[in-house]
Amino acid sequence: MNWKMAYAHHAECKGREFSTIAMLEASGFDILSASVPGCLELELMKAGKLEDLYYSTNTLKAQELEDVHVWYYTTVEIHEPNEYLSFEGIDTFADIYVNGQLVKTTDNMFLPHAVRAEWKIGQNEVVVHIKPTMLEVRKIPLFAGCYAQHYNYASLYVRKAAHMFGWDILPRIVSAGLWRPVIVRQDKEDKINEVYLGTNWVDLEKNIAQLRVYVNTDLSEGITEDYSIRVDAKCKDSSYSASVRLWHNSYAYTFDVTDCKFWWPKNAGEPNLYDVTVSLLYKGEVRDTYCFKHGIRTIKLDYSEVTDNDGSGEFCFYVNGKKIFILGTNWVPMDALHCDDLARLPKALELLDDVGCNMVRCWGGNVYEVDEFFDFCDEHGILIWQDFGMACGSYPRDERFCKILEEEAVYQIKRLRNHAALALWAGDNECDDVHARAWSGYPVDPSRNKLTREVLRNAVEAHDYLRSYLPSSPYISREVFLGQGLVPENHLWGPRDYFKGEFYKNTFCHFVSETGYQGFNSPKSLERFLKEPEKIFDEEGKITPEYVLHATCTESDHDSTFAFRIQKTYDQVVTLFGKAEENHEDLVRQSQISQAEANKYFIEKFRLSKWLRTGFMWWNLLDGWPQVSDAVVDYYYVKKLSYHYIKRSQEPVCFMFDEPENGAIRLVGVNDLPKSFIAEYTVRKLSGQKAPSEEEVLLCGQVQLKANEATTVDLLPIADGEKEFYLIEWKYDGKTCKNHFVTNIIDIDYQWYMKMIEVCGMNEFEGF
Repeated sequence: MNWKMAYAHHAECKGREFSTIAMLEASGFDILSASVPGCLELELMKAGKLEDLYYSTNTLKAQELEDVHVWYYTTVEIHEPNEYLSFEGIDTFADIYVNGQLVKTTDNMFLPHAVRAEWKIGQNEVVVHIKPTMLEVRKIPLFAGCYAQHYNYASLYVRKAAHMFGWDILPRIVSAGLWRPVIVRQDKEDKINEVYLGTNWVDLEKNIAQLRVYVNTDLSEGITEDYSIRVDAKCKDSSYSASVRLWHNSYAYTFDVTDCKFWWPKNAGEPNLYDVTVSLLYKGEVRDTYCFKHGIRTIKLDYSEVTDNDGSGEFCFYVNGKKIFILGTNWVPMDALHCDDLARLPKALELLDDVGCNMVRCWGGNVYEVDEFFDFCDEHGILIWQDFGMACGSYPRDERFCKILEEEAVYQIKRLRNHAALALWAGDNECDDVHARAWSGYPVDPSRNKLTREVLRNAVEAHDYLRSYLPSSPYISREVFLGQGLVPENHLWGPRDYFKGEFYKNTFCHFVSETGYQGFNSPKSLERFLKEPEKIFDEEGKITPEYVLHATCTESDHDSTFAFRIQKTYDQVVTLFGKAEENHEDLVRQSQISQAEANKYFIEKFRLSKWLRTGFMWWNLLDGWPQVSDAVVDYYYVKKLSYHYIKRSQEPVCFMFDEPENGAIRLVGVNDLPKSFIAEYTVRKLSGQKAPSEEEVLLCGQVQLKANEATTVDLLPIADGEKEFYLIEWKYDGKTCKNHFVTNIIDIDYQWYMKMIEVCGMNEFEGF
């Protein structure tokens, strides 16, 4: 399909409608060739009619497009009367015309839209009028009790990625476009609409599992007697087959599988996947097939309504009945303009696997990821925590919104439920926090939120009953709201001050699903999106507009909502080193060290107290546009120092020191693997004057690390108030690893630290 795009500001086309190609081409509007997937902003940039929105202060120009109408148009050749057009993603409010006739309207970015019309055999005209989101949502009154962040009120009533209205990690680019492909598909008289293949139970000792398959079909014959369903599956040398007659077009049956190849997440075992074909047969003849990969495993989240500072609660994932300690990250938009998501996905997934994560949390302000993302996680044993598409707001709960949200949830559940890696559905991101912690100025019991306690819970229980559901992240139960305990799972953002300060050191929860620490991008990356990358502050000490807008703010004033992120990034450097270096490259290195040490501390703090604590997911892996942020890989795929520190701290068998106590630091070996190991270890204090191998060995030995446990290995006496750099090295299963620990890591000497990481090979800076 060769698409073209016409566009016009609202004042130019108000009250006029264009339903045919001839009308558009006679309109006098600007017309461009268009890519699908694509969007207005990218087409304007390609045509030279809009400056690069990611450079300098240009992102503000996107706000000038918020009243623009967009028309995509093309001709489509139809060969058979049962063909139809599938729009995989329209952003967002649209009217679709076929041969001049209105055939469909859309209002949800997250759903595909099937267009079945009175097609002519041969060429047909298709016109898609995408209306300005910001004008369409004005037509829907918002309730007084609703709440959103400063720039996001319009997001509450439209099913569109919340970040597009302006967030602290992505710019305000409201956008419009056909952001996913448009495909000609074909209907069948006999077809499989749905398959849900679930694991009821597993017996690891006997290598047996019970599966249940549900199907929904369209059947052309009046009597079902001659229809049957057959399931065939194979994984390596294991296979199974099961068949049953259909007594109804929707049907389910259970069967046992012997000699199973079980699916396990990373570190716990092999992520074995069966190639499954479900066939619909009529009198033994195959009429339709449904093919996918499937992992035999059970999975659940065991969590309590409350916990306390003694850790009397719980928040733990189990796969096949075994506890899984989570080492994970948060997944934010691949790109601020979502039509570019797919192109950026392969590199991002490589990073996710390489850094050692066994879980990824798909954040609720994002879009729902493509099948390729879920397939990769299935194949690499990376569990997925999936938020539904709501974030940081109090959303309307009227009948209209409930119905729209339910339709969206049911579609996404059915699309994704067969993926072995999908571990959890979560109702939203931080909406319980909004209600209970009075973001709007008044507290509301989040247990009264119909959207997450009824609509979404019911959708999961109806269509994915084997998978756990969490109403919100963090989930605030009625008991917690009434002050009767702490949340078992939390987002530990706090004051964003010293990373070993009182908040980070003393706040207790079992599981962290969000926290991060900022770090400046490499000089070469900063040069790619800023005119004056070395000018963070102006002559009056205020943050410059370029840095404000890449903070990320929707206005250029130094006191804009999210500008504090730049000041915090700078202040964190001063805290760690006593002063910020005047040389820009040195300042950036200081900032990346600060971020790296913070993330290392956060991860290791949780691993050291395994199973009192059960998992940590840092924010975040990769930027979706060029910015100064918590991401450990920037938009250009340049890794910050933190990436390498995290990778070492997430080694499945890892040695680390705890914080000083009674004049000593405790060396702990953590083993996340399902078998025990004999590990050899050494600890040296580095002077910077010798190669590490020439330094005195302070601790050494062999230790048996029990499977899936943390083991105290040794104690190292230290001097009161010392600032020393200790190198830890260990070997296990033919692998050699290293880690480090700095005592009293505050107000340290920058040049000394640089010398230490250089001698032990940890000065892994990129882009300098």
